[in-house]
Amino acid sequence: MKHDIEITHPANRASRTSAAILLASLICGAIVGLNSGNNARAASTPDRGPQWTTDGQLKLPQGYHSWIFLGSPLTPHGLNDGKAGFPEFHNVYIQPEAYQTYRRTGEFPEGTILLKELQLTKPGTFADGSRVEPSGRGYFPGKANGIDISVKDNKRFKDSNGWGFFNFGHHAPPYAQTAAVQPKEACAGCHEANATNMVFSEFYAPVLDAK
Repeated sequence: MKHDIEITHPANRASRTSAAILLASLICGAIVGLNSGNNARAASTPDRGPQWTTDGQLKLPQGYHSWIFLGSPLTPHGLNDGKAGFPEFHNVYIQPEAYQTYRRTGEFPEGTILLKELQLTKPGTFADGSRVEPSGRGYFPGKANGIDISVKDNKRFKDSNGWGFFNFGHHAPPYAQTAAVQPKEACAGCHEANATNMVFSEFYAPVLDAK
C-alpha cells in the first residue's frame, strides 16, 4: 500500500512558527493595551464621593467648582431686619455623577454631596444693603465666606432622615479640612421640617429638572 507523506521543508516550518509567535504577541499586546487603557481611565476618573477620616469626620472635597452648579439663593440682612441667618449668596454644587442619577431617577443617590459655598454681597450703599452697579440696583457677589455640606448616607445618618450636615467654617478661606457632623437641631431639624426629602429642591429646579 502506498502512503502519501507530506514533507515540510524546514524553512516553511520556521516561517509558520514565526507567524504564530507574531500573532500571539499581537494578541497579548492588544490585551495589555486594553487593560492599560482601562487602568488609565480609572486612574483619571476622580472619586467625588464623600471621604471620611477614621473617626468619622468628613473631608473637605477638592475641585468642587468643576461640579454641577445648582443655584444661589440669597437672604440678605437688609431684607431680614439685619438678622438673616445666612446673609450670603448660597452657591450650591453637586457631583456630576449624583446629578446624572437624580436626572434619571428623581432621587438623590447614596453618597450625594450638596456643597454650599457662602459668598458675601458687596458692601451696600443703601439702607437695605443694596448698591448700584452697571446692571442696576441690587445685591452683588463679593468674597467667599464659608462652606457647609450635606451628605446623603442612610446608614450613617439614619436618625436624621439619611442626611448629615457639616460646617467647615463661616469665614474667609482657608477652611477646616475636616468637619464632624452637626447636631440634628443645628441643621437637619430645619430641613426635616421645611424641605422636601431634606433638600430645598425648589430653589434648584431650573437645573435639577432641566429638559
